Amino acid sequence: MPGPFDLAEIRRDARAVDALDDFGPGPFEEPLGVLLESYAAAPLSDLGTHILRGGVVRSLSMRLRATAWFRRHPEIADEEIAAPIVVVGMMRSGTTLMQRILAADPRVTCAYGWEIGEVAPSLDTDWAAADPRIAAARAQEAQSRKFVPELFAIHPMYAEEAEEEIMFLADAFLSHVPEASADVPAYRRWLDDQDFTPAYDHLHRMLQLLQWQKRRRGVLGDRWVLKTPAHLGYLDELAARFPDAHLVHLHRDPVDTIPSGASLNTTLWRMHSDTVDPSRVGTQWIERMGFTNDRAMASRDSWEPERGVTDLLFEDVVADPVHAVARVYDDIEVELTADAEGAMRSWVANRPRETAGRPAYTAADFGLSEDAIRDRFRDYTDRYRPI
Repeated sequence: MPGPFDLAEIRRDARAVDALDDFGPGPFEEPLGVLLESYAAAPLSDLGTHILRGGVVRSLSMRLRATAWFRRHPEIADEEIAAPIVVVGMMRSGTTLMQRILAADPRVTCAYGWEIGEVAPSLDTDWAAADPRIAAARAQEAQSRKFVPELFAIHPMYAEEAEEEIMFLADAFLSHVPEASADVPAYRRWLDDQDFTPAYDHLHRMLQLLQWQKRRRGVLGDRWVLKTPAHLGYLDELAARFPDAHLVHLHRDPVDTIPSGASLNTTLWRMHSDTVDPSRVGTQWIERMGFTNDRAMASRDSWEPERGVTDLLFEDVVADPVHAVARVYDDIEVELTADAEGAMRSWVANRPRETAGRPAYTAADFGLSEDAIRDRFRDYTDRYRPI
């Protein structure tokens, strides 16, 4: 009897969603196979097994449907993703705030939560009608608020706000999403030595598909704003796929970011398992953030001076986000118009904020100490947060 993470069964279920069978370009079988073996060995609850298996089926069904759209409309592959602004930084360093305030400028294009959740629309989409994905995403947001309020308080995902594109990397099965969601040591070790180029190729392809859709709806801005903390470990791959990208690198004290990220991951693990050791989560998280930060610094050391980067401190962004955006616009030589600034200030004044329900925590809750965090990230803080 095949188990819940049997590859053949999962492929069959994904094909059945839309009766499609072409998964499109890009190697994904090997990473998917390693991930499924790791999920099968993980201490998952029945609910966790159901959720994570469903996520894999969703990823594959989106690949199938996206491929069908590219086959119907080959011109999608001609879409140019020009000069995107890419916001990076350790998780909990203000990257979401920066992406969303940039996205408030009507000249900027972003991926909204409802687009991230279902990048490829139904194959019978009526482009003149209201997009049913919006209503579905609103319902999903309401469900999350009701059934996983702690997670929503820590990392709210709004249907109609700009959202990070990490799920497109996850759909290539080359991402750190699985280890943030469950204890999958074999997959996370295997991942360390992999070439992430296929993941960034898939990301580019999904942005082309989204841009084509936005063009059809007449809502396309001048350039994209992207954001994913996980890009930190793969800046070279990001730059190879988006050579004219401008990086906005946010910096916050790791003593604040590491426990915060461990808290989020512990919440995710507990959604999928009844046996979670927060100290194990903390150990894995500081290792992963150390890995990504080391790689980010090495990449930046190797870049030519003219490659565009704006470094911003978290506290400066929080204190005056519009001023921080003005620094970015100066660096990319784009005028911060009165209309753009007004839209940004309006967003800041009215932005959704979740504060109730966030769990209290300390570094010690995850088997960590502030001294150990400072020691691990000393090179980083000396470079970007000198006292």
